Amino acid sequence: MKLHFLNRTSVSDRSFSINHNVYPNFLRVWHYHPEIELVVILKSTGTRFIGDSIEKFQEGEVVLIGKNVPHMWLNDEVYFQPDSTLEAEAFAVHFTRDFLGKDFFNIPEMKQISELLDRANRGIRFNGLTTAQVRRIIDLIDCDFTTRVYRIIEVLHDLAKHGEYDLLASTSFLSSFQKTGNSRMDKIYAYVFENFNSGISASDVARMSGMNKSAFSRFFKKAHRKSFTRYLNEIKVGYACKLLLENKESITSIAYLSGFNNISNFNRQFKVISGMSPSEYLKYHLSKG
Repeated sequence: MKLHFLNRTSVSDRSFSINHNVYPNFLRVWHYHPEIELVVILKSTGTRFIGDSIEKFQEGEVVLIGKNVPHMWLNDEVYFQPDSTLEAEAFAVHFTRDFLGKDFFNIPEMKQISELLDRANRGIRFNGLTTAQVRRIIDLIDCDFTTRVYRIIEVLHDLAKHGEYDLLASTSFLSSFQKTGNSRMDKIYAYVFENFNSGISASDVARMSGMNKSAFSRFFKKAHRKSFTRYLNEIKVGYACKLLLENKESITSIAYLSGFNNISNFNRQFKVISGMSPSEYLKYHLSKG
């Protein structure tokens, strides 16, 4: 899963872009861009990748993603079948932090929005938004260019005041990604996300990145403040959570699909990372739904 830079630059007569996209499936591209992105998923399901967060996504979710945060929405396999009539539909706003001027969001009156944009550096999934709140985002596309400017401030202010949300990517992932900005770390992330469930080890990643195992372990721990093994297990457990919520496979199957080579290790690592067993996790989330 190679990391791609996407050019989201707005056309010359606009300071930010608004798009309503309908496709048979979302583009399978792990990418980043300097623009902040506000996304409403209108149709389709699958897996959302934001930084090192891997979670199931559903119709109706609203996510705000900060500058240069790697991300991808990967539809379920059924959306890629030749005879599929399903659609993936999303509404997206792309804007830079300085689209209203370099210091606009630094003035005291914009403090709440500024803090929201800071939090977006980890990716934010908003929970419990009303239909009216989501509708205000989507209705931006029907406004004339001038009206869009103050309406997007209203939308951001509304989201900034909304207290129900989850931060997605870990601080360690973003810190290392943004600080290094080098091809070696990009290769490591891409390799891990492509192969995390196929039995890779620290030795494999060290070899791929051109380091011996000891040097790689020091390099990775300095960047992430955790061992590579812990990081890899977090990715695996995150993916297992996604599969558990889909409720299509047995827990034993999910253990192997997530890259664990035996069920006892899967159960142990799942409880260490999530604080509950796989069956407890499934029961908890089914009771909420």
